[in-house]
Amino acid sequence: MKRFLRTLCTVALSLGLTGPAFAADANPDTLKVALLPDENASELIKRNEPLKKLLTEKLDKKIQLVVTTDYSSMIEAMRFGRIDLAYFGPMSYVLAKSKADIEPFAAMITGGKPTYRSVLIANADSGINDYADVKGKKVAFGDQASTSSHLIPKTILAQNGLKHDADYSQHFVGSHDAVAVNVANGNADAGGLSEEIFKHISDRKLIDPAKVKVVGYSAEYPQYPWTMRSDLAPELKEKIRQTFLSMNDPEVLKNFKAEGFAPASDSDYDVIREMGSVLNLDLASM
Repeated sequence: MKRFLRTLCTVALSLGLTGPAFAADANPDTLKVALLPDENASELIKRNEPLKKLLTEKLDKKIQLVVTTDYSSMIEAMRFGRIDLAYFGPMSYVLAKSKADIEPFAAMITGGKPTYRSVLIANADSGINDYADVKGKKVAFGDQASTSSHLIPKTILAQNGLKHDADYSQHFVGSHDAVAVNVANGNADAGGLSEEIFKHISDRKLIDPAKVKVVGYSAEYPQYPWTMRSDLAPELKEKIRQTFLSMNDPEVLKNFKAEGFAPASDSDYDVIREMGSVLNLDLASM
């Protein structure tokens, strides 16, 4: 709890969120757009300048890109109306929805579909060749509120008879790239992360591919949703929705590793809520 409060104070100062909460503007001159904090913040901001430019032109608004310290601080900022649009992971969206008046409106399309997989990787010298070999090992996950680097890989292990803390030790390292690095350098025997991010990390040689192996892949799950404050002006909400659903700028889409965006609704993420129940996780209290 102390760590959470320190994190929240840090993000409050960085985003100018100090002071009492107040009703958020339904049609602000500047839209604060939060990107998922699953990679290096400065790199994310730099890489998404094309998105900022496109949204500025299409929405006729000033755009401020934001990367919070972690998922918890992003959820809290959204809860108090200090962020207008946010790109969440499925699990962090479910957590945010339980605390904030927000709605999903678009999910990215990859491989012709709005779904994705997680991958469980292992250090090449760990002796892990299948899920059963994870027993007694050290497993790295990303953020506790991450779907593809926590909830899904933990579900994979549970489906194969392995429970955290009983059959393996779990360690949260903050982000997808940190999971890959910790597995590659032997600080963790295995780890879970998004398949797409793992490909991105491997292609860019951020880790030595020879030092890791793929143990297995998950089933398909609904893609990361773009969300917005429900109390934004209806005309602005529709304009935002159509901007994303019609987005075809190759430079913007490349940064999301996407082919486009499809409509998204809250019910799409019921499967995530069900996964939390299977793992006996109280998502609302996380």
